[in-house]
Amino acid sequence: MQSYDVVVVGAGAAGLFCAGIAGQRGLKVLLIDHAARVAEKIRISGGGRCNFTNREVAPAHFISGNPHYCRSALARYTPAHFIALVQRHGIAFHEKHRGQLFCDDSAEQIIRMLLADCAAGGVERWQPCSVSAVRQAGAGFVLDTPRGPVQAARGVVATGGLPVPKIGATDWGLRLAKQFGHRVVEPRPALVPLTFDPETWAPFAAMAGLSLEVAIETGEGKKGTTRFLEDLLFTHRGLSGPGVLQISSYWQPGTPIRVALAGAGLVDTLRKAKGSTQRHFGNELALHLPERLAQTWLGLQALPADKPMPDVRDKDLTKLVDSLSRWALLPTGTEGWRKAEVMAGGVDTRDLDSQSMGSKLVPGLHFIGEVVDVTGWLGGYNFQWAWASAAACASGLPLAA
Repeated sequence: MQSYDVVVVGAGAAGLFCAGIAGQRGLKVLLIDHAARVAEKIRISGGGRCNFTNREVAPAHFISGNPHYCRSALARYTPAHFIALVQRHGIAFHEKHRGQLFCDDSAEQIIRMLLADCAAGGVERWQPCSVSAVRQAGAGFVLDTPRGPVQAARGVVATGGLPVPKIGATDWGLRLAKQFGHRVVEPRPALVPLTFDPETWAPFAAMAGLSLEVAIETGEGKKGTTRFLEDLLFTHRGLSGPGVLQISSYWQPGTPIRVALAGAGLVDTLRKAKGSTQRHFGNELALHLPERLAQTWLGLQALPADKPMPDVRDKDLTKLVDSLSRWALLPTGTEGWRKAEVMAGGVDTRDLDSQSMGSKLVPGLHFIGEVVDVTGWLGGYNFQWAWASAAACASGLPLAA
């Protein structure tokens, strides 16, 4: 039986990074993944350029049953650390929006960097290779694979979440956690487009492809309101775009979202236009909103798009702006795992040590990355959690005697 100090299951962002660090610390590491291609989620991320971190990362940018759990790992491995690694490998990058960092060239550069660090640490990689069973054996574990059983003193689960099943996402890590007695927070799609009742959505379906910046929020009462100022995108089935993806992680089924398509200041702007232009109402509104939205909205509010501005009543202007600034919608669901960027929920952090990502129930077993109940905002935060949790785990693994 082949024996290793550490077996990492999952060759995505967290798994590759953890394996490379552990290997370079002198540990004998085996990295296993069932998928045919390595790190496919990195490859397709950020439009193929990989939004690999965000300069502004803070614990407040993450959702978890225990919001303090991520603090330790994020503090010990920061965006500056990963940026320095990227620079050492000569990868050019740029800041696109609100601290989001992307490769100038291709996400493949990040994959090659991680593979190079694994090679530098002598990491052995079996891919594609499945793990059919894991069991405790003495002070370690035995993993059954098509290449025969493998023994390891430590096991690291880095199998990611459930989004994008077509690239190999599975619930293997969650099932393993349950097998060994860990609690699992019910997984759900996050950073995902929202859908609406087809009949209710019919007036808006024609605006598919239209995008604009909005304020979007959800929640109320003791749990408070979560609000983002980001772009919204109309689709045939509902809403997408960065603002909607962000709010989807906080939205609870059966509750509304609220969208401000325009600010309250628009009413004063339109009132001033009444005394300075003969433009029709619809044409004037189209100076402040996308034309398709302006015309659709006036129709929904039964307001006359073809009336000259001096003839538009003040109360109609108020009605219009109130409806634009307080648009309340009730989503019927999401586009699901097929379109979700990440998974919310996962292995319950109450059963994990925040210093080492190690299990409190099974010594030697660790969980890192997306499989854990820590979910970041859109914009590079989830990759930073992958790097930080992997570094916390790998740097804490005991060196072989």
